[in-house]
Amino acid sequence: MADFPLLFFYKTPLRWLLLAGLLALALLNPRAGRAQILDDSTRNTYGAHTTFVLKERDLLRGDTVGRVVDSTLTRLPQNRYWTHDTAFQQTLGYFGSASRPLLWQANRQLGARLGRNVFDQYARQPDDVNYYDTKSPYTFFRFFQGNPYEQVFELGYARSLKKRFNVGFNYERLGSNKILAVSNTKTGQTEHNNFTFFARYQSPNNRYRAMGHFATARHTVAEQGGIRPLASDTIDDGLPGTKLDLSELFDYQREQVNLTQAKNRDSRDRARLLHRYDLLGRGLTAYQLIDWSRQLNRYEDKQPVPASAGLYPFYPGAPLLSTALTDDRAEFRQLENTVGVLGQSQLVSYRLYTRQRFFSLKTRSAYGSPAVARDTLRPQGGTQLFAGGTAAFQYRQFAIETAGEIKPDLKDPAQTEYWLSGRARLGFLSGELLLTSVAPTLTEQQLWGNHFRWDNNFDNVQVQQLRVRAARQLGVHFVEVVGTAAYLNNYIYYATGADKRHLLGPRQAKEEFLISSLMGHYRGSVGKLFFETQATFTAGAGSDNPALHIPAVVGEARLYYQGYLFKKALFGQVGVQGYYQSRWQAYDYSPSTQQFFVQDHFTIRSVPVADVFVNADIKTVGVFLKVAYVNQFKAQSGYFATPYYTALPRRLEFGLRWQFFN
Repeated sequence: MADFPLLFFYKTPLRWLLLAGLLALALLNPRAGRAQILDDSTRNTYGAHTTFVLKERDLLRGDTVGRVVDSTLTRLPQNRYWTHDTAFQQTLGYFGSASRPLLWQANRQLGARLGRNVFDQYARQPDDVNYYDTKSPYTFFRFFQGNPYEQVFELGYARSLKKRFNVGFNYERLGSNKILAVSNTKTGQTEHNNFTFFARYQSPNNRYRAMGHFATARHTVAEQGGIRPLASDTIDDGLPGTKLDLSELFDYQREQVNLTQAKNRDSRDRARLLHRYDLLGRGLTAYQLIDWSRQLNRYEDKQPVPASAGLYPFYPGAPLLSTALTDDRAEFRQLENTVGVLGQSQLVSYRLYTRQRFFSLKTRSAYGSPAVARDTLRPQGGTQLFAGGTAAFQYRQFAIETAGEIKPDLKDPAQTEYWLSGRARLGFLSGELLLTSVAPTLTEQQLWGNHFRWDNNFDNVQVQQLRVRAARQLGVHFVEVVGTAAYLNNYIYYATGADKRHLLGPRQAKEEFLISSLMGHYRGSVGKLFFETQATFTAGAGSDNPALHIPAVVGEARLYYQGYLFKKALFGQVGVQGYYQSRWQAYDYSPSTQQFFVQDHFTIRSVPVADVFVNADIKTVGVFLKVAYVNQFKAQSGYFATPYYTALPRRLEFGLRWQFFN
């Protein structure tokens, strides 16, 4: 990871706070103009107003225009928008680590799935790939640096050829350095490289349209297994045994970790083509989607023997296959062919399709000493058939939509998979009912590695969910409230063993349970002062639920002032943003299986995190400067993101985004 010449900030942060304050005073110029973000499109022939982004979902619903490229500033300094999944995530505390969605999400993916998703947010998913309609060559560049622990670099280019054909590429690199148990903060922790080549075509008569891409992603993580507590990190509570003093685990570079020779690698490749042909105008269109993908997960540890030092050994017992080397691999491949028809009119739209999937899974591990790689399980594979569709009706403020997909099981109808949803909207009110029955993942069913082994026969996970939403724009104020109630049956989770500290394996909850949540979102402004807040309250997934843990409260807020300077040559924002989650028993993490698992011995305290930022926009260039976790040391020296994994300390973050339209 490249060095950054701002290392002294960590020791003297007040210098940067002073600089941010001076910029804030400049932005408070009473001569500032309107509080709207503009680009250079009013002066240049080509700009954001002539460059449009299209996605697969646009082509499937008949949208041939798309939307203009994003040139706003508000999301620029927000870390959760640096990757491709913007949902709140539980991480291991550092950028590029394994992660899982923090809040409840219902699964709608049917059929064979690998079930190793902790690195999903860093790989560009098919729905995230941008296709362009450009009147001139378009170049996108961004560089973010969190000194000295995190870095983002992205370069994209697209251009049209002969008006009907558009091609381009996108390269992205994410990286981070270690903060725990190192003497040099330049020691690499994670590295991600992602390359995508994309193309879009439409015929002269506009009846045929196609878009496709090839993407490859490589993600490497140096796993540390969290902090290894020492005898000096415990206090005697007068009872049998000892009790950890968690406040002693925030020495960062001076701490000791469980793993020093372990790595996780996630490699993904995908080729995808979607094309459609209008048979009878917009009323009847045939389409085909061909998708080939490959995912290889590999965990390697050159010292797999459990550590004898420290309070707790990291692995649950002696290695099962080799004491010399852990080298567990799982490679999943699939090929899908989807064919269907769609159509739309002013009031009605529909889509019907069938899909055939060919899949295979091959697992290998190192055996013996010296270690030799061999297959651990008989290769799995097969063919699966799906059918689904959508139908929607809209008249003025009333709309209704139904959608669903099914994978029948003729041998055992009880194991038929499906998801069905129905949604109705009247004005600012809407409601959705979702029913799902989904088979366990391939990893949940069977695994054989150097440290874990299981073979399960689980039933389908069933969910009945009701969601009600009210949203209203009242001038400059926007208010949204979403209530969700989900009833879960046969829920599958990863559990701990008898020692309460190590992964035991996947388990299926015997009891049914209900979780409910209420999300509130408000956005508004008074003059040039803008504020936005969002919070989610969840019940039924606390410490008394043995299968599912979610913080009772998760929220964020943002307050900033924005305006123009230098005769509207520079547009700026200065403000503060905060994140909060309540006390909860966070999931622990098993790097060799790439799975988060439920635990009940480690409680993470309430976490308020505040950032101070300054954003600026000069024509097509956007920059930001942010002091992240500015409130460190106010309560204690840090906080935990996952048991025994501390989050990053206070740091300076800098970012640059540059868009070229000619």
